[in-house]
Amino acid sequence: MTLDQGTGIVHTAPGHGEEDYEIGLKYGLDVYAPVDKKGCFTEEVEGFTGQFVFKANQEVINKLKEVHALLGSPENITHSYPHCWRCKRPVIFRATEQWFISMEKNDLRHRALDEIKKTEWVPKWGMDRINGMVENRPDWCISRQRSWGVPIALFRCKKCKQFINDKAVMEKIEQEFAQHGADIWFEKTEAELLPANYKCAKCGLQEFIKEMDILDVWFDSGVSHAAVMEADERLTSPADLYLEGSDQHRGWFQSSLLTSVGTRGRAPYKAVLTHGFVVDGQGKKMSKSLGNVISPQEITKKHGAEILRLWTSSADYREDMRISNEIMSRLVEAYRKIRNTCRFLLGNINDFDPAMAELSKVQKEDLFEIDRYALSILQGLIRKVSNAYETFAFHEVYHAIYKFCVIDMSSFYLDILKDRLYTFKADSKERRSAQIVLYNILISLTKMVAPVLSFTAEEIWQHIPGKKEESVFLSAFPEVKEEFIDTELEQTWERLAKVRDEVNKALEIKRQEKVIGNALEAKVTLFVNAELSQLLVKYNEFLPTLFIVSAVEALKDSKAAETAYQSSEVEGLSVFVEKAEGNKCQRCWNWDVNVGKYETHPELCKKCYEVIAS
Repeated sequence: MTLDQGTGIVHTAPGHGEEDYEIGLKYGLDVYAPVDKKGCFTEEVEGFTGQFVFKANQEVINKLKEVHALLGSPENITHSYPHCWRCKRPVIFRATEQWFISMEKNDLRHRALDEIKKTEWVPKWGMDRINGMVENRPDWCISRQRSWGVPIALFRCKKCKQFINDKAVMEKIEQEFAQHGADIWFEKTEAELLPANYKCAKCGLQEFIKEMDILDVWFDSGVSHAAVMEADERLTSPADLYLEGSDQHRGWFQSSLLTSVGTRGRAPYKAVLTHGFVVDGQGKKMSKSLGNVISPQEITKKHGAEILRLWTSSADYREDMRISNEIMSRLVEAYRKIRNTCRFLLGNINDFDPAMAELSKVQKEDLFEIDRYALSILQGLIRKVSNAYETFAFHEVYHAIYKFCVIDMSSFYLDILKDRLYTFKADSKERRSAQIVLYNILISLTKMVAPVLSFTAEEIWQHIPGKKEESVFLSAFPEVKEEFIDTELEQTWERLAKVRDEVNKALEIKRQEKVIGNALEAKVTLFVNAELSQLLVKYNEFLPTLFIVSAVEALKDSKAAETAYQSSEVEGLSVFVEKAEGNKCQRCWNWDVNVGKYETHPELCKKCYEVIAS
């Protein structure tokens, strides 16, 4: 015995505590619980019947004194005690009759574990999480003592205590529920809910008691596969996907699994997706008291629903998803870039016949090499995005499309393409080759963004010439055209793109030094090693277009000028930038020595003069 910890002698009350109840079952103790649902002593406690347990404390002490069984009574002791989280009053624990679903009967546990293995879990760790819970869970207590909810609709004979499972009784209850709703169970008497003159099959008595416990709410949601999926002919069961937060492995995912396996012999779902929760920009839980709550309505009102949908797609839902005004501002900018890419594509096919763009009729050889490269990387995007949608990796959809629009298109392909689109003859082979690719990119890109940017995609679709379907959502998702995939070509152009990046760095240095203004004012000289020369010599005529400068000269194994930019990214490359010769063409802005030589159009370069003259 110690002054601060007591004697160590404790009572065991199997009827009033979970641990005591388990010990009582183990050692065969009587589960004695003489307290009714109002918290008052029952008739079993002589002299205290009807008294509220907490108010009877002094009377109990007096009784112990009366029979000389009290060793001592301290004045007041303050100690922790469980309280109801809602009403803040102390909780009375008592053992009562409950309804259970056995995990062992009919081998429910093992059958459920087998179905877990057959289901696709996203992310993968979801399988281990729910498997461990089902493997170790006790029997499922499905009854609750509440004054609201869906009742456990059973009758019990008042005399023999037998529960009625007669089919005629069940059908009568079903009719009442269908006509009046579940509350009819509490509104009508037993006689009104039972078939006329119904008698107990065991003892013949006509007096019955309604079960007043309600079903566990997890049972209610857990049978939605039957109440929703099987009840609506437009739906199918099992469901393709169940989607909820990571706390539902213990809740809805599990209750649905058990009810379906127990009654249907299979899981109610083919796949289960789990997502994290929304937190603020610092990863903190949103709270009104902290003032860090950002509501969907606030975002929609400020930026529109499309930005909210884009954020949902961009966030990796496998973890908690951060949201803040700064994050939303970045997404607004990302949305503009995707939208503007589509606007550029639309603006450059206004005079194009869509019939020419049908890839089944297009010969690869008729397309320019950079156009074939763009078609090839488009097929890679379609494959990646399709796979991401199929595996619910929506953040990969966003990042793949954003990179394609900003890096592959705006910063590279479309940037290089502008001269051909704007300055070549309208119906020239060069311009039509580009438009064929632009049209196919626009059609595919619009379809790929439609599940996320639904309104934007539909708006784009309405402006696409020659579309066959009235809505983008009535069109088929784009499929990979294997014949247009060229891995070797992609590798070549990736090397050219790296050279271009280094040239751009050198141009920017000269722009800051005021040597040039616009890049078209520049002439670029490349000092390259033998290996790089072997690549660039094939594209000698295309290099000015690639770098968007007026002239390019590639020198093999030549000593670089002292002022040349030495590349650290591309081995064997130095870039020398100087002012281009000639004058500025007023049509294409290239600098050319031929500007001023033509009588009819002295302001034009040779290329533009030939286009205008023809």
